[in-house]
Order: sequence, then C-alpha cells, then structure tokens
Amino acid sequence: MSKDRFASVWDAIEDTPSQAENMKLRSALMIALKDYIETEALSQSQAAKLFGVTQPRISDLVRGKIELFGLDTLVNMLAAAGLQLDVRVAKAA
Repeated sequence: MSKDRFASVWDAIEDTPSQAENMKLRSALMIALKDYIETEALSQSQAAKLFGVTQPRISDLVRGKIELFGLDTLVNMLAAAGLQLDVRVAKAA
C-alpha cells in the first residue's frame, strides 16, 4: 500500500496535475451551486429555470455527476443565479 499523501483526492486519482486542477474547480463550483439551491430552498424545477437548464441537469448537479459538467457550463449557471466567482491563482507548493 502506498504511503503517498495528497492535498486533494483529485490529486490522487487524476492522471495529470492539470486534470486534477480542473476537477477541483468543477467540484467547488458544483458544491457552490448545490449550496445555493439548498440555501434558497429552490425546487429542482425552480433552480433549472433560474440557471437556464433543464430539471434533469439540476438532478445531475445535486447528485454530484461531475463528469457531466464543464467549467463553462458551471460558470454560466453561477452567473445566471446572480452569483459572483472570485478567482485566486497561487504558485503550486
């Protein structure tokens, strides 16, 4: 058994650092959208209308189907909800 330590599960399971970073971003955006839906007590249908997507897409989102969402789609959904995305770039450890 490997004793490697990873900063993120994505670092452990993705093949390249760029793939891991992409998954970290997608995961964070999906969590933010899911939290927004819960905080606003939106039904999936209401969230779909607000985000400009279908109800099945919201179902995929809340069920964590990360492979079905690209960064562009998630950013567009955030903007449609009136949410602002802040980006911080730092040198890797």
